[in-house]
Amino acid sequence: MQNIQAPKIPEGDKVDFDDIHRKRQEKDFAELQALIEAHFVQRKKDEEELIALVNRIEKRRAERSEQQRVRTEKEKERQARLAEEKERREMEEQRKKLDEDAKKKKALTNITQQHGGLQAKQTESRKGAKKQTEREKKKKILADRRKPLTIDHLGEDKLKEKATELWQWMLELEAEKFDLTEKLKRQKYDMNVLQTRIIEQQKFAKGRGKTKMSGRVR
Repeated sequence: MQNIQAPKIPEGDKVDFDDIHRKRQEKDFAELQALIEAHFVQRKKDEEELIALVNRIEKRRAERSEQQRVRTEKEKERQARLAEEKERREMEEQRKKLDEDAKKKKALTNITQQHGGLQAKQTESRKGAKKQTEREKKKKILADRRKPLTIDHLGEDKLKEKATELWQWMLELEAEKFDLTEKLKRQKYDMNVLQTRIIEQQKFAKGRGKTKMSGRVR
């Protein structure tokens, strides 16, 4: 180990320890001030970088949100177009079917007039069985359409697909409900028209019968 010797003080010179201490303090203070300034400069730079990062994140988030909104709107428009096209096709098919039914009913009008009484009795006897059959059909249709909803194990993407599937199914049900309602209205109207024609034909037939009888009496 090297021996450390005390510094030699020149003879005859007086050492000013206060001045040495003051200079050392000034040096330490200058170094400390430089460190503080460097710290604040770096801190300001870090804050600026952090603000810029937050702004980029918010901008990207807004862009993704806008993209999602646009995709959602396009999907809604597509689904609406599909529903409208399906409804138009079903309405056209229903109209054709109603026209065919009207032609068939017109062809059967003469037969109905000739067998009015017998037809009424047969209709009454079939009502009970028909109601039971229709009730059983409704129960079966409802049982087939009650789909179990098991979604506890699904992830976010699968849930979205499931929601889209259920929405499409609901649109189909609404379209079918509308079609059936319109069909029922049309059938009721046709039945009323047919019944009115039968009554008028029966009245006309009775009037002709009375006229013939009065002619024979004379």
